[in-house]
Amino acid sequence: MKMEFDHLGEMALNRLNVLCPRQASIRQSFEASENLAGDSVRQSPSPQPPKRDLYTLLRDHASQDEVLGRLWAESNAIPSWVCWEQIERGQEVFYRYGGPALTGLAFQSLLGGMGATRVVETLTRTGGFSTNVARHRLFETTQHILQCTRDLRSIQPGGAGHASSIRVRLLHAAVRQRIVKLAREKPAYYSIQTNGVPINDLDCVATIGTFSATLIWLSFPRQGIWLRRKEIEDYIALFRYIAYLTGTPHEFFETPERAKMVMETLLRDEISPSATSRILANNILNSLEGQPPTFASRSFLEANCRWLNGNELCDELGLGRPSLYHWMLMAGQVFFFMAICYTYRTIPILDRRKIAAFRRIMWSVIVEDKQGLGQETVF
Repeated sequence: MKMEFDHLGEMALNRLNVLCPRQASIRQSFEASENLAGDSVRQSPSPQPPKRDLYTLLRDHASQDEVLGRLWAESNAIPSWVCWEQIERGQEVFYRYGGPALTGLAFQSLLGGMGATRVVETLTRTGGFSTNVARHRLFETTQHILQCTRDLRSIQPGGAGHASSIRVRLLHAAVRQRIVKLAREKPAYYSIQTNGVPINDLDCVATIGTFSATLIWLSFPRQGIWLRRKEIEDYIALFRYIAYLTGTPHEFFETPERAKMVMETLLRDEISPSATSRILANNILNSLEGQPPTFASRSFLEANCRWLNGNELCDELGLGRPSLYHWMLMAGQVFFFMAICYTYRTIPILDRRKIAAFRRIMWSVIVEDKQGLGQETVF
């Protein structure tokens, strides 16, 4: 799967590049990201995203081009296995366990995921996790999740989450093309033979897995949270549909059992931290240290990482060892999450109120607040 990728998305991007050529400056920024310094503070800045809206271009020209029409039709078709009631329940699962979910996504799915050597080889060539932009990239990723879970209409055709997922699919194709082109011009820049095609099918399956299976069977249990069987099925179904929209092989998420098997296989075969892994992991912590909305200390951030990922992986990522005080703070956070989540989920009226409130709060803090993104961004 390392050599397989989303061919339809790639062909569609080629047509869109003819309709609206990308800026030359984008390519220059990718070349600059090659100069990854050992000192994380001196890393190259992230490339600025293209000003064009690939989703809007696709929508407006789908009727004029066969390839664009195929992608548009596929993206708007509803697979037979989609049940909107189940998708809506899956969205609610995310907010029912919002605190543990965000903690798991940040410190296990993202930071722990930096232990995957092949993946970080792609990330370093986008500049997206240098110290000065990692926090913004983290918030953009969170915005995508919030768009996909804001309400049922958002993930349905025409909704913000639906459009955002298609943008992600086309953005992946754009990043893949640029890295491959530079690798052909300068073979030392990126080894396709060693790392596979950038953002290949295996990478995409792993990404969907970190947002779903990793949370269910690793992050939540390590925070004292065990989902009910129905919640697991609903949450996996939601991310299977997101996988479909982003051009990711979705059959790996057909059942919870298969999703768990994929997660365990990837953890066994893909996690092997490199020197670059250590740089990016520490960049993430540097970008979050003392920053709103939590203003958490470095030691508390490291306690989160070690609680969720274990000491062995965190040692390999070069993370510090927090004091007993910070371990106690982390334990207190876990017990707080357990008390809130289990109490509210047992009382339906409180559960509904909490889900509605958490939806508003997370959107406000991550997207609208000036300490977050400041406004809804377009990938």
